[in-house]
Amino acid sequence: MANEMKLVLNKLDTIKVELDFIKRNMVDIDSILTEEDYQALMEYRKEKSSGKLISHEQLKKELGL
Repeated sequence: MANEMKLVLNKLDTIKVELDFIKRNMVDIDSILTEEDYQALMEYRKEKSSGKLISHEQLKKELGL
């Protein structure tokens, strides 16, 4: 029984080490930008800085909603 418990604890330690490695090396899917995403972001920033964008409320007024 003691040997079985030691074996289980050793396996758990191994799993913990592997899980820590996975956590450190895992890519956050929300931080990945495709080339299209990046281009759209740059276009948005350009339009925003030039004053071409309007608020959601202003758009609704213009559309009569």
